[in-house]
Amino acid sequence: MSANSPTDPNSPGPDPRLLELRDRIDAIDAQVLDLLNARGVCAQEVGEIKREFEAPVYRPEREAQIFDRLRGLSKGPLPGASIEAIYREIISACRALERRLRIAYLGPRGTFSEQAAHKHFGHGIEALDCASIDEVFRRTEAGDADFGVVPIENSTEGAISRTLDLLLESPLKVSGEISIPVRHCLMSLGGSLEGIERICAHPQALAQCAGWLDRNAPGIERLPASSNAEGARLAASDAKLAAIAGESAAETYGLALIGQGIQDSPGNRTRFVVIGTYQGAASGLDLTSLILSVPDKAGAVHRLIEPLARHGVSMKRFESRPARRGDWEYFFYVDLVGHQDDAAVAAALDEIRDHAAYFQIIGSYPRAS
Repeated sequence: MSANSPTDPNSPGPDPRLLELRDRIDAIDAQVLDLLNARGVCAQEVGEIKREFEAPVYRPEREAQIFDRLRGLSKGPLPGASIEAIYREIISACRALERRLRIAYLGPRGTFSEQAAHKHFGHGIEALDCASIDEVFRRTEAGDADFGVVPIENSTEGAISRTLDLLLESPLKVSGEISIPVRHCLMSLGGSLEGIERICAHPQALAQCAGWLDRNAPGIERLPASSNAEGARLAASDAKLAAIAGESAAETYGLALIGQGIQDSPGNRTRFVVIGTYQGAASGLDLTSLILSVPDKAGAVHRLIEPLARHGVSMKRFESRPARRGDWEYFFYVDLVGHQDDAAVAAALDEIRDHAAYFQIIGSYPRAS
């Protein structure tokens, strides 16, 4: 037994200052618990009123305003990101007292899409894993899910083309966005590259880790999968298969890590959007997303976007996508800073609509903090 062991009868007792602080923490925890339950009672009463008027359970603009207000009220030492993460779970638990939302995401369990769903909605939801982005759209359109979460672009590999195509075709609207840092890990049953014949991952992940794989796993076949977590699921039953996925996938499927943070860009992030039928009011911290096309005339694109500068509206993204009709036409996916009901944005959109051959607003929504 060590002389410093807490069970040593000769060792000094706990520092009285620690005992006092622990007592204070216990008292604060009791107060916080009472307040959380009081908040839950208020949420239940709100739910009863909403049911009278058939009002939506989830209002992203209201939640964005709450997070912004709390970040402004906080005097530290907790950082704003921690305050938001804590309150997302509080709001999620209180929202579930009204009704548990059903959220569809690109599965299986362990994907970055699942991580994005929980980051945005908290854990007080019914998470529905889907085999493809198409299925996320289908289940949300059919009402099986209240909302869907789908990837739309990666900071190094660009747009997720299937999501862009489905946004063009679908009646669903975008009601939120989530940004997730991407930290890829290589994993297998054995925890080493010995005996590995194939590496499986989503094509985007294979591209994001190409440099690392070229240096550390040359000659090993690379197999595309519908998602990184699907690759991890397959690797869990095949000792010759390794997968690229997030650390949560290794935990979910019982795999050992071979390499961590193997993405070629350390600042790699993926942006996700929330899709559904809800369209919220302005939160004051919004984006508006459009799909446009222009007539085949000289200067058409310039005329299309010129009203933005004139009305002082910032453009955050401008992405072109072939119209897939064989006539070399393109759709433009545009993100504007502001809500479609903001005066300057509304004025610019009215003029853009007059110049566009195709015009569709796919959503105004709170931007990710």
